[in-house]
Amino acid sequence: MTSLTEPRRQPARSSHESGRADAARAGGGILGTARRFVAAAGVHEVLLLAALWIAYSASRLIASDDLAQARARAVDILHLEQLLHIDVEHWLNHALTPITQVAVPMSFWYATLHYLVTPLVLAYLFFRQRPEYRRGRNALVIGSALGLICYMLIPTAPPRLMPDGRYLDALALTTQFGWWSGQASAPAGLGHMTNELAAMPSLHVGWTIWVAWAVWQHTNVAGRALAVFYAAGTTVIVIATGNHWVLDAVAGAAVVAAGIAVASWWDSHRRGSAPASS
Repeated sequence: MTSLTEPRRQPARSSHESGRADAARAGGGILGTARRFVAAAGVHEVLLLAALWIAYSASRLIASDDLAQARARAVDILHLEQLLHIDVEHWLNHALTPITQVAVPMSFWYATLHYLVTPLVLAYLFFRQRPEYRRGRNALVIGSALGLICYMLIPTAPPRLMPDGRYLDALALTTQFGWWSGQASAPAGLGHMTNELAAMPSLHVGWTIWVAWAVWQHTNVAGRALAVFYAAGTTVIVIATGNHWVLDAVAGAAVVAAGIAVASWWDSHRRGSAPASS
């Protein structure tokens, strides 16, 4: 018989149980580390994109607000379009904007989707396509930065700010149906925070090109068709609402395409040099 004072011995654990416990601890450590990494990386990315937004907002303080000069630049753009026979702004604007049932959805699209779709696709790359995220983020940042430089160097009036009311302002005519104002796509009461002479290039269009490029690589035919429709639809809407010239849309696509090219070259160079440096 065992003594009453003798401590009870714990049954020895099998090697199988010990292995499971060690694996659980290791797994918890790996998952914890992964969670901490994602949290840290997420904060870093949010701060980076917040800095880009601050730079965008600050550009209105640096850029010229000379409306006469911005209108003169817009006239030059229109003359070039007339030479190229692509000056469809007036026809498209007056064909669609007077129809309330069309103007309201166009205003909603213009004032909303670029704020929603672009971050959603960026988040998709971050959480589901992490190896491609850095290249995608860099492409967006570089293309947007090129656009901001253009806003500061060549302020250009959109069609809706041209004299004599030749072009209709769809958002201003439909403010009672939504939260937008008559000052670009800014919410009502926040018009002072937007640069209304930032027509050239159209980052509305540029960002849709980025979305189409990012989505194209990771989806099926239906997803690709939807991405192309989003880019084409936005291009029509920015012109029809009186917010951009045709060449603004072309320039917006060009600056983002340049951002994609630079980011892709940078990513390829970084991946190519990684084995050599390790």
